[in-house]
Amino acid sequence: MQPIIPFSNINWSEAIDSLNQKGFALFSDVVSPEVCHALIEMYDTPEAYRSVIDMKRYNFGLGEYKYFSYPLPAVIDQLRSGLYPYLALVANDWMRKLGIPVHYPETLNAFLELCHQKEQHRPTPLILKYEEGDFNTLHQDLYGEVYFPFQAVLFLTDSEKDYKGGEFVMTEQRPRMQSKAIVLRPTQGQMLVFTTNFRPVLGTKGYCRTAIRHGVSEVLAGQRYNVGIIFHDAK
Repeated sequence: MQPIIPFSNINWSEAIDSLNQKGFALFSDVVSPEVCHALIEMYDTPEAYRSVIDMKRYNFGLGEYKYFSYPLPAVIDQLRSGLYPYLALVANDWMRKLGIPVHYPETLNAFLELCHQKEQHRPTPLILKYEEGDFNTLHQDLYGEVYFPFQAVLFLTDSEKDYKGGEFVMTEQRPRMQSKAIVLRPTQGQMLVFTTNFRPVLGTKGYCRTAIRHGVSEVLAGQRYNVGIIFHDAK
């Protein structure tokens, strides 16, 4: 399984502008339908995963997700390592704007070494399955002291044919204002990159943080699958 979009062909100027202005960027035709189907079929391969999470048990919502084991499926490994260098540039710019003394290295391997130094060794990429009535509560995927400011979601099912409802939802907590809701409905083969925790927003006294959480609205019919690509490892 191979990604079908070369990272160098992405309009990164446009993507970075969207990340800066909105906290997210949507990429189209990242992988083929065949790759999406192959990842869905892998869902029932127990040896591919390190753990299975029942969302109801932990009050995360309703539905199920599974954390991949190392080594990751090739397509997920390539997306993770290929995206990281571009996003690290934006991440370091955000840290400078917010005055946070953190610098992200140029490569994913170097960043993962920082995770391992803090005893964060477990892989975090996961696949999620939603059926009718399932949903995911608003949350942030941090997993430890070391985390990367961006993560991605790869959409494996067709939002027009395979399910109803199940929108991707984000809320942005703006300083001294009510939260802003963002509702997106990406479809098969698309990938959404968004902030893991917060983004810088320019105010009258310089840049400040706005916290962002994400989740999935209730699936009204059908099945919805997606892969979450998180760059930091977990404890």
